[in-house]
Amino acid sequence: MRIVIALGGNALLRRGEPMTFENQRANVITAVRRIAEIVPGNDIVIAHGNGPQVGLLALQSAAYTDVAPYPLDVLGAQTEAMIGYLIEQELGNLIPQEKHIATLLTMVEVNRDDPAFKTPTKPIGPVYDEAQARELSAEKGWAIAPDGDKFRRVVASPVPQRIFEIDAIRTLSDAGTIVVCAGGGGIPTMREPDGSLRGVEAVIDKDLCSAKLAEDLDADLLIIATDVDGVYEGWGTTGQRRIASASPGELEQMGFAAGSMGPKVMAASGFAERTGNRAMIGSLDDIAELVAGTAGTAVTK
Repeated sequence: MRIVIALGGNALLRRGEPMTFENQRANVITAVRRIAEIVPGNDIVIAHGNGPQVGLLALQSAAYTDVAPYPLDVLGAQTEAMIGYLIEQELGNLIPQEKHIATLLTMVEVNRDDPAFKTPTKPIGPVYDEAQARELSAEKGWAIAPDGDKFRRVVASPVPQRIFEIDAIRTLSDAGTIVVCAGGGGIPTMREPDGSLRGVEAVIDKDLCSAKLAEDLDADLLIIATDVDGVYEGWGTTGQRRIASASPGELEQMGFAAGSMGPKVMAASGFAERTGNRAMIGSLDDIAELVAGTAGTAVTK
């Protein structure tokens, strides 16, 4: 079975944790221990978030004032390589050496007319209290938005249209290689009128890109791994209830917050609707059960 796993940013750096290399490695080790459970007998493709990492690199780049800060597409490429390296190394420590792992830098085409460029929504970087966030917004020209009881920088998040390296990803997966790709939603790229490519100042939603990746690879299963054990109706209320399974239409009627579960539900529903295959949303700790369909939330047509 071919399985695409979309690792949430929390799998790499937990909310409120200092953004140190040691913390990221420790969280990657925890994540790949779970992934290693389902490697036997399956073709695995891993995508991942990069919101905290790309935000940190943006801060570091801006702190050196002798040159202009690097754009977000370049920082996204850096995080793809950094996180892919950690996943390759730590997963490689757990599985047989003859099982190959490869990280592929992945460009993803976006539409120059996407309305997301006028309305930034994608949170990146660390969380701030309101006073810090407003000070940084005034100083650096950032757009900011609430994130729980804190605030974060937000940037444009255009819809992924095409994964340029999809044939290379498929070739590697067909050969039995575990592929780490489309990190952080991929490197946002657009075509100029003359057909040339250039990077874009944006961050693509990781879950929407993972759904596109799974669809293009004819994956049997899409797993969106997050920090909760499934999708809940009435989340945060006394009557909250985990949804064991639902169709895309049923989930659409319920409505979910754009800043939390909304993109995951949209991605899972889109994959299930377009392919007829199953998508699962749930905790990475339950990944074997998500494959079996006995935990999390199953989204099926």
